[in-house]
Amino acid sequence: MNIHIICVGKLKEKFFKDACDEYLKRLSRFAKLKITELADEPIAEKASAAEELAVLNKEGKKILSAIGANETVITLCVEGKQMPSDKLAKYIGDCALCGKSNLTFIIGGSLGLSDEVKAKSELRLSFSEMTFPHQLMRVVLLEQIYRAFKINANESYHK
Repeated sequence: MNIHIICVGKLKEKFFKDACDEYLKRLSRFAKLKITELADEPIAEKASAAEELAVLNKEGKKILSAIGANETVITLCVEGKQMPSDKLAKYIGDCALCGKSNLTFIIGGSLGLSDEVKAKSELRLSFSEMTFPHQLMRVVLLEQIYRAFKINANESYHK
C-alpha cells in the first residue's frame, strides 16, 4: 500500500521530527510512505473573512495539485467523522481489498481546508472536536496509521 500525507506547513521542532521519523521507520515494513510539505500562506493576525477565504483557496489549490491520479483522499477536518482505531484499521484494510492502494491523507493549514479540497475527499476524518497544532497532528496521524497496520496484521500493540 502507498500512503501519501500532504501537509500545509513544515515541521519546525526537533521532537516532532524525531517522532515522525520513528513512525515512518516503523511503517516502512507495511507501506511505502511519502510526505509532501506545502508552504503555508502568510496571513495577517486580524485578517478579514475575505482574506481568510483567499488563503484557504490558495492553500487548497496547492493541495489539489499535489494529489496524484488514482489516490483515495482522506481529509482531516474537525467536522469529519470520528472513529475508533479499529474502525480506521478496517477502513484502510477495506481500501486495500477494493484495490484502492494509494491513500492520501491531508492535513490543512491553520485555517483548515478549503471546501474544494474537502469535496475531493472520500472520507472526512476527525480526530477530535478539539484543535491541535498541525505539527502534532502529523505525529498523531502517523501513529494511528501505524496502529491500523498493526491491527490489520493481527500484531499486538499497546492500548
